[in-house]
Formats: sequence, structure tokens, C-alpha cells
Amino acid sequence: MAIEDHDYSELFTYILEEKAIQTVFQPIISLQTGDVYGYEALSRGPENTALRNPETLFDYAMESGQLWELEHLCRGNALKYAHLLKAEGKLFLNVNPNIMNDPKFKQGFTKEFLSNFHMDSDCIVFEITEREAINNLKDFINTVDHYKKQFYQIAIDDVGSGYSGLNVITDVRPHFIKLDMKLIRHIDKDRTKQLLVKSLSEFAHYSQIHMIAEGIETKEELITLIDLGVHYGQGYYIQKPEKHLFSIREELKICIELENKRRNIISSTRLTDTSIEQIATPLRTIASHTPISKVSKLMEADDSLPGFCIKDGNKLIGVITRNKLHLKFSGPYGYSLYNKKPVSAIMSRNYMKVDAATPIDKVAKIAMKRDPIHLYDFITITKENKYFGVVTVKDLLEKSMQLEIDYAKHLNPLSELPGNIIIEQQLQKCIDSPDNYTVLYLDIDNFKPYNDVYGFEKGDKVIMKLAEILEEYSSTDVFVGHIGGDDFIMIVESSKSNELCKKIIYQFETSIEHFYHAHDFLKGCIISKNRHGIEEQFPLLTISIAGILNKNAQTIFELSEKASYIKKQCKQLHGSNYLITNTILQVPGTETNVNV
Repeated sequence: MAIEDHDYSELFTYILEEKAIQTVFQPIISLQTGDVYGYEALSRGPENTALRNPETLFDYAMESGQLWELEHLCRGNALKYAHLLKAEGKLFLNVNPNIMNDPKFKQGFTKEFLSNFHMDSDCIVFEITEREAINNLKDFINTVDHYKKQFYQIAIDDVGSGYSGLNVITDVRPHFIKLDMKLIRHIDKDRTKQLLVKSLSEFAHYSQIHMIAEGIETKEELITLIDLGVHYGQGYYIQKPEKHLFSIREELKICIELENKRRNIISSTRLTDTSIEQIATPLRTIASHTPISKVSKLMEADDSLPGFCIKDGNKLIGVITRNKLHLKFSGPYGYSLYNKKPVSAIMSRNYMKVDAATPIDKVAKIAMKRDPIHLYDFITITKENKYFGVVTVKDLLEKSMQLEIDYAKHLNPLSELPGNIIIEQQLQKCIDSPDNYTVLYLDIDNFKPYNDVYGFEKGDKVIMKLAEILEEYSSTDVFVGHIGGDDFIMIVESSKSNELCKKIIYQFETSIEHFYHAHDFLKGCIISKNRHGIEEQFPLLTISIAGILNKNAQTIFELSEKASYIKKQCKQLHGSNYLITNTILQVPGTETNVNV
């Protein structure tokens, strides 16, 4: 519906003349740590007026041809109050894509203008909604590239709300994609939404794009998004938009920490908990008021220096890399423009910082997700919230490769799934976990006679097929290992174990036909000699799965002993079956049985 001009013209003029815009900030937090990553600046009209609602306000500005004036006012206010409130991290600013090429817009984001607010360009994220029609895509992409080269970043907003989002993402190649709140709403109960977000999460990972979920309103939505691998989140459940900045409540950070810990219990398969602290190098820090000319001389005196961490008193506030310093000094006026300024004028306030206890492989994953501009910047390490040292990307990659080689040594050579040393490590984690997990032991029935008749090569193919089926279900919350021969193990959340067993049995049963000659398969058996050398009929291959709760055992040996008993019971049943204890197993207890 069109907005009547006479309804709002006087009020809108008042807003522009008196700068009567209220800026509120909503935090965007890491869904790995719960720390604030940045803030989205949102604008509101005067309280208790018809233009208080931002949608109404901007719709009127668009229809009255005064969108530029309103956006200019909102951006100026956002920068002013972000500076006054000392908002740390990224500042997300909503921008209509069609005005980004306007000379007045570019003047509002010169380096000199931002320096008035003690901000650097890499702190600013232009947030573009996919619902806005882009009049000239080619010019728009050139404009975006212009800002990217100056270290501004781009976010595509409302992804999932329309039909053009994927095209905009591939054309613009943003640093962030923000999932529309309609996609997030009740995602914990909607399998289709989960699959879509999981696919987008994997795409974002491989494209080095950060993904932000908007409109998180419940704890269940938050936990689901963490499980799906979404990087960042914002919404009323985290914190409502406010005029002032407030700390993230402690119970929320604890919830995020526990959920990530639970998620990592099964997903982590490292043999040792190698922390990033072990490869960190102490690097001298410099004060924020240090002249850039002095920093340049220090860099020239030591070619091995990757840069410096910068402190304001005892507080770590930014970094300056060798590449960024060279970039600032390049060009005909670079040296004269920056030479006498303090290093705080060009330092990066948004940089990668991790705790010293963080595992090396996790740091590598996070580092490789950074945007290409900062991909090779050093990583800052803190310990007990105090500066500890730095790690270069070279050292990180070398150590990560060494860990991968060590890990590969402990894989089963046939299936390339984790072998017994890693399995034992995972079982111990499982037993120690306060959460409910089920350990599944899988074994192929009648495998020896099949090997005797069809040969070891065919037998290996059957094992490989089962490994392929199991690996399909391997994820952040399902561990799969190969004990040896035709014996496998899985660790899965107890609530998912029954359904998982049914799926595995179904897939195995439907694949068996391809491993038999037609006459054997139609006959439903093969002829082979038993252990006493007497010929006997043996049924076709089936699978037995024995499951035991992690609460049923205090040690790995006890777990294995009880599972062995359950597996014997399972193998006595006809066909493919699974048996899972549903009580604490003191003596042989109650089991559930599904016969396929």
C-alpha cells in the first residue's frame, strides 16, 4: 500500500532537520564462544510518532525521493554512537545497493572521515538486502569491488527470503551471508529448513564466507544452529536492540560453550589435545600512540616480523601486519599522509584472536575461513584474557600437516576409518561424558563362509560397502570407527540410535544382491565347509548391531564385555537385527529388538 504524502511530510522534514533518529545496536555473537563479534546498527524514528517503525520510515523516504538524505543521517548517527559507546568488533550498516555508487556515499566513507571516529575500513560491513532490486548489476559489482579493495566488507541480508539470493551471492561474493529470520523460525522442528541451512553452511565454509543467523528467538533454535555449523547469530533470545551496549548474559555463554563441547566430544578424533599455545611465539607489543614512521623502521630492521600487536595501556586493542603497513605507504601520497600519525590510525581493530587452550586443528579451520584479504594475517593468542603471543599461518599449516600425518597413521588401511587407538580415545570420551550416548558394535553375520566361497577380494568389497554406508552417517555428532575385519563401531546420541540402526540395516540389506552370483542369491544361501570341515548351507550375509548406553559402563573393558554379550544374543536371531539395552545393565537385562 502506498503511503500518503500528506500524512508524514511535516514529521519527516522535522526528522531530517533535527536529526531526530534514534540508533540502537543489536549484538552479533560467535556461536562457538558466545563472544560479541560485532553490532548491527538499526535506526528508529522519534518515539510515539507514526514514523517510529523503521519499515514505515524508509518506505516513506523511498516514495518521497528522500532515501539518500535519510540513509546519510542514519549512517552518520550509527558511526557517532558506535564511537561514543566504544562498540568493539564489526559495525554492520544497512545500505540500499542503488546508492553505493553515489559520490556523496563514497565521501561519507573516506579514510579521513572514519578516522574521526577512530574506525578503520575493515570494521565496517555494508549490509545489503536481497529484497532490494539492483538497477544495474554490472555497475553495482564494480562498486562493491571498489569498496572491497579498501577493506570494507559486504554482507547479503535476508538470504532465504526470496528467489534471487543465490544469484546475488555468486555475483557479489560477499564476506557474510545473513539468513532470513523466517528460515530460522522453528528450525529445531523443521527438517527441511535444517537441510537447507546445513547445505548453506557447507557452501559458506568452502567459499570462505561467514554465515549469520538472524532472528534467533529460542534456546532450541540456537542449539540447532550450533549443530548445523552456523558461525554467528543475532536475535531477541541473544539480546534485543538497545540504545546502550550490554554484556552477553553469562548463562547464554555457558549454554553455547556446553553445546560446542558436547558437539566436539564425538567430532574430535585427535590423538592428543595439542593446543595452539605450543606453537605460539612471543612477539613484542607496541603502544597505540607509537608513530607509524617508527613502526616502519622496526619492520625494516627485522624481515622476520609479521607485524605487531598493539596495546592501549594493558588492553590489547588491535594489530598491524607488514602487508597492511606496506599498503598504507604505497601510492604517491601514502608516506606523507600516514608518516606522522600514530599506529592506532591504521591498525586493524578486528583481528583473529583465540585462547591458548584452543586445539590447533580448530584454529586452522577458523583461520582458513577468513576472507582472502586477511587469510595470511598472523593469529593473536591470549591466555587468561591476557596477551600471550602470535602464530603465523606458516607455522599453523606446518603443524596441522604434521597432525594430519600422525592421524592418518592410525586409520584402518582398508576403510581409512579411525582404527583402534582413536576408537579407544573416543570410547573414553563417551564414558566420561555427562550426556547420553549409545555405543553401537556392528558385525557382519556369515562372513567367514562368504570369504571361503567368494574369496578375500570380494570379502573386502563387502567390508568396504559397509564402511561406505556407515561413513554416510558420520558427522559432528556420530563417530564411526573400524575395529578390524568385519567389525565396526559407532557412537551416537541415544535419542538417534534406533532410527540410525534401522537405516543402516535397510541399506546393507538392499546392497547385498550385488555381491552374489544370481543362483546363490535366488537360492538364499551358499554351500561351504563349517569349522569341522563338513559342508553346510549358510544364509546370505546379514548384519547384527549391539548397542549399549555409555552410562552402563565405568571402563572401556567393561563396555566391551557387556556389548559382546548383547552381540551374541543378537546373532542368535534370524536375519539382520539390532539390540540396544534400555536399562542400566547389571546383569543381562531388557533389550529392544527390530527384525528386518
